[in-house]
Order: sequence, then structure tokens, then C-alpha cells
Amino acid sequence: MLVNKAKRLKYLGFNDFWFTVTGILILSFATDYLFSNSFSSFPFLEALINWGVSLFFSTCDWFIMRAIMIYLRRKYPALKDSVQRIALFFVGIVTTVLVMDYVGMNLLSLIYDDIGYHFIARSRALLSIVLISTMTMAIYEAIYFYVRLKKSVREEEQAKQAIVQAQLDALRNQSQPHFFFNTLNTLRDIIDQNSREDAKKFVDRLSEMYRYLLESGNNNLISLKAELRFAKAYIHIQTERFGESLKVNWQIPNSALDAMIVPMSVQLLLENAIKHNIVSKANPLEIYVLLKDHSLIVQNRMQPKSTQLPSTKVGLRNIERRYALLSGKSIEITNDGRQFTVSLPLLDPSEQDNGNRSTYY
Repeated sequence: MLVNKAKRLKYLGFNDFWFTVTGILILSFATDYLFSNSFSSFPFLEALINWGVSLFFSTCDWFIMRAIMIYLRRKYPALKDSVQRIALFFVGIVTTVLVMDYVGMNLLSLIYDDIGYHFIARSRALLSIVLISTMTMAIYEAIYFYVRLKKSVREEEQAKQAIVQAQLDALRNQSQPHFFFNTLNTLRDIIDQNSREDAKKFVDRLSEMYRYLLESGNNNLISLKAELRFAKAYIHIQTERFGESLKVNWQIPNSALDAMIVPMSVQLLLENAIKHNIVSKANPLEIYVLLKDHSLIVQNRMQPKSTQLPSTKVGLRNIERRYALLSGKSIEITNDGRQFTVSLPLLDPSEQDNGNRSTYY
């Protein structure tokens, strides 16, 4: 009978203690009213005894029907088996009511000699009892369906979240080798053009940046403050390579620093600008990083190289996909032939996944 509360919740969908108590009382009064209307036809004490008999058999009916329901749910747990399970359950209800009525009347005939079993005479009342029992048990089924539906929706949502998280992890892991590949190219250029001491300083600063990557590795979003710190460290390394030929104008108010952004997004945009444009004393590259309409803008004048370096085409697509998965928002890319502009929406802290923040401050 599932005395254990945890099992009741598993097979019934809710703790049915009070529902059972109430249901049995209703069924017992209905049975007594339909068969003998004791409280209107007999003295109170005799009526109470008659109702007690109805209560006993109603309790037996209830727990037998409940046991059948639990058995069928164990045997046919899938939602696709619902029609079969409900049909069998209805047969079980009808059988239980008829059998218990027959057994009950025969037991009572042992006590009262004038009682006999007349199915035809009792059929109308029995039909009413079947209908009442079916409607009562239907409440069990309705609650069961509701709980199963909620569980199904929750599992489907969890599956979708797992898929999205897997995609985000793949994109995040994709961007880090992309960064590693390009910084190695930069290190090679520094080794070729500068002293060994400059290369050592570059490696030291590079190690600080990889600390950021490790600390933000499990975050889908990060504070703008932390991301700008990382981006500025990256630009500091690049200025050792390009000197005054590379200029970045940071125009971000302090009030925006608590907003959230996709990790490495600003750095990737700065990297793309440096990679695909001429950076020289004759043609210095100037990049603007500013705030406009609750979006971070990274903009540079286009001065494409005559010989383009091979591109992995990871950066922008990576950022676009992560924004789409995390917030449903999209980045805006504008290329008018003179200026190349990318707009990254800033997100509210409440939109951050898992509540994790990087400690790179």
C-alpha cells in the first residue's frame, strides 16, 4: 500500500494521505446513501453501524483500486502505454466494485438472515459507485499525468541545456587554441626582431594572460572589468612588438564595468584588427573601444595588408555563436569599406550562467 512517503511520491506523484482519507469518507457516505440512506431511514445508532459497514467496504475498495493502479504504473510506466494502463485500470475498478459488493453482501448474510444478494436490484446503485470510484481515481491519474508532464518538460529542458553547454564548451575550447596559435606567431616575430630579453618579458606577460584563461575557463560570461583587463594585457604585449604604431583608445565608463560579456570576445576582436590590417609607422593602426547603447563597440579604420595572413576564421563566428547560445542576442558587424565595426551587446549580471565569475582583477 506504499506506506513509505518516498514511494508514494514516486508512483502516485504526490503524498496522498489526506486525499485517501477524504476520498474514503466520500465514497462511504455515497455508498450508504445509494444503498440504504441510513441516516434518513434508521435511528442514529443503527445508521452509524450501517455507515460503518459502508466505511469498511469503501476502505477495502479504495486500497484495492489504489493497489491495482500502482501495479499498472509499475508494469506500464511509459507515457505511450497510458491508454492501455487506463483501460486496464477501469476494468480493475469495475471488477473491484462488483466483487467487493458480492463478497460484502454474502458476509452480511451470515449475520443477517434476511439479507440476500440481488444483482439486478443493486445494479443502478453499483453503477453509481463505479462512476464515483472512476471519477475519484481519475484525480489520481490527472495528478500523475501532470507530474509526469512536468518531469518530461524538465528533462527535455535539462537535455537542451546540456546540449547548449556542450556547444559552449566546444566554442570556448576552440577560441583558446586560436589565441595560442596567434600568440606563438607573435612570439616568433619578437624573437626575430627583438632581443632575447624582450622575448622573456613577452613570455612573462603571456603567462599572466594564460592565468586569466584558466580562471575564466569554466565561465560562459565574465565581467567587462575582467575582460578589459585581459584585453589591455594583450595590447600591452602587442605594443612591445609594434610600439607607437599601435594605438587603442579605451572609452569605457566605470559604470559599465559590472556588465557581463563573453570571455575573450574583446581580445579576439583586437587580435583580428591587428592581424588583418597594416600596423606600421607610416600607417599606424588606431582602434577604438567604446560604449554605445549598452553595447561595446570595437572599431578600426581599414588598412588591409597587401598579403593577408592565413585565417582560421574562428574569431567572429565563435563570438556570434556563443552570444546566440547564451542570450539569444546577436552581435553586429559593419564594414563600409573604410571602417570595420563590431558591436557586442552587454548582458546583465543575472544572465550569467551558473553564477561563476572570474577572479582575474
